[in-house]
Amino acid sequence: MQENRSYLPSADRVGVLIASVLLAFALTRLIQSPRFTLTIALPGFYFAYPVTLGTAMSILTAALSATGMSWLTREHPTLGQKSNIEHIMLPTLTTFVIGAPLSILPNGIVWWAGFSFAAVLLVIVFLAEYITIDPSAPAYGFARAGLTALAYALFLILATSLRLSGARMFLLVPAIFIVAALICLRILHLDGTDRWDFPWAIGIGLVCAQIGAGLHYWPLTPIQFGLALTGPLYALTMLSTSLAEEIPLRRAALGPAIITGLAWISAIFLS
Repeated sequence: MQENRSYLPSADRVGVLIASVLLAFALTRLIQSPRFTLTIALPGFYFAYPVTLGTAMSILTAALSATGMSWLTREHPTLGQKSNIEHIMLPTLTTFVIGAPLSILPNGIVWWAGFSFAAVLLVIVFLAEYITIDPSAPAYGFARAGLTALAYALFLILATSLRLSGARMFLLVPAIFIVAALICLRILHLDGTDRWDFPWAIGIGLVCAQIGAGLHYWPLTPIQFGLALTGPLYALTMLSTSLAEEIPLRRAALGPAIITGLAWISAIFLS
C-alpha cells in the first residue's frame, strides 16, 4: 500500500498549491484597480498596451504555480537530483492560460463555471505531472495521455481567448509562437526517450504563428480561429512523433493531413 501511495503527491501540498492559485484568481476578480497604459512613441511608430492588475496577477500566478510544482515534485522518491523543469512547464502554462478567459468572462454563473473548470484543470495537471516523473507508475499511461490532451486543450483555450479579447497582432503572434513551441516541446518529451526536440518545437511554433497572423484579419469567430490553429499544432506534433519512430514520410503525413483537414472543415461549418 505504501508503494502505491508514493506514486501520488501529498494531498496537503496539492491542496495548498491549488488553493493559493485559485485565491489569486479570485482576488484578481474582486479587487478593482486603475488601468495603466504603457506607451512607446518613436518616429513613425506608436505602441500602447494597457496594464492592469489582472496582467500582473497572471504572471504572478504562473510563477506561483511554477515554484509550487517544483516544491511538489522534489518530494518524489525517484526524482533524486534530476532536473524537474519538464514537470514545471505545463502547470505554469496551464495557470497562465486559464487566467486569460477568467479575466474576460462576465460576472455570475458563467464566471463561477469557468473558475470551477480551472480548478479541475489544475488538479489534473498537478497530479498527472507528478505521476509522469516515474515511468513505471501504474497510472503513467493515463497521466501521459491526460497531459497530451490537456496541452492541446490549453492551446485551443488560449487561441480562442486571444481572439475573443481582440488582441492585436503584435501580441497575438508572439503568444501563439511561445505557447505552441512549449506545448510541442513538452508533448515530444513525453515519448519516454528523454529528448528535447527544439528544432521541431521552434518550427511548429513558427508555423502556428504564421497561420495565426494570416487568419488575424479574417472574419472568424473565436472558436473557428482556435480550431484553425489547434489542428495544425496537433498534426505537426503527430508528424514529428511518427518520423522519430522512423515511419515512412508518406504514411506519417497521412494522419496529420486528415487531422488538419477535419479541424479546418469543422471551423468552416461552425460559422
